[in-house]
Amino acid sequence: MGQGVVEKEILDLTILIYSVVVLAILATTIIVFFIIFQKRKNQLLLDKINQQQKFDEELIKTQQEIQEETLKHIGRELHDNVGQMLVLATMQMKTVASTVTDDIKVKVDNTASVLKASLEEVRALSKSLNSDVIFNLGFNATVENEVLRLNKSGLIASSLSINGTKVSFENKKDEIILFRILQEFFSNTLKYAEAEHLNVVLNYEDEFLNIRVEDDGNGFELEGVQKGSGLINMEKRAELLNAKYELVSQLNKGTSLNLVYPFRAN
Repeated sequence: MGQGVVEKEILDLTILIYSVVVLAILATTIIVFFIIFQKRKNQLLLDKINQQQKFDEELIKTQQEIQEETLKHIGRELHDNVGQMLVLATMQMKTVASTVTDDIKVKVDNTASVLKASLEEVRALSKSLNSDVIFNLGFNATVENEVLRLNKSGLIASSLSINGTKVSFENKKDEIILFRILQEFFSNTLKYAEAEHLNVVLNYEDEFLNIRVEDDGNGFELEGVQKGSGLINMEKRAELLNAKYELVSQLNKGTSLNLVYPFRAN
């Protein structure tokens, strides 16, 4: 009987050990399966996010290209058609001035001066819209022309400071994107800020171009403002360049934009 009891206990212990081993293997299998499932799920989510980011980038690039083509067309139309019409009108006013009496000649001359100023503004505007002109002039000269155009408009007093040794952009398209960001800021300042001064600073460093633009206008609360297409376009364009983007605004203290653009190859 004693031997039978021992054998039964050994059998029970064997069954228990076997059961524990089976449960351990089963638990391990479940855990491994769960880990693999989670990794696979996370990878799928990551792939989906990456695909969405690539899609968004391609969409922005396509929108950018369409917009540039549209602006280029408008710039050419302004230069070729509207510009020529203003040239013709200026010539006609000069002809009229030579045939009228002195008291009327003063008014005709004033009108001719306005037409000439309008012609210069149209030509300057056409340059800032046409990406081919930006390519030929380069980033610095294009920004200089835009600041000069703003000053000539009389709408705002603008200044430009360029520091450091100029670095040529290896990716020339980046010049246009950066300039469009600045243009958007200038446009928002003129439309909404009621500012008196606009300052632009370009600091060239070894690996980065630091850009700071600021106005002394009304400012606004970033948290409370509803982002329009202008603000969104500025930020999205900066993302295309892998540029650090920071927009700061305070009520009654103005708005500033800081861009840190890393020079990069094609």
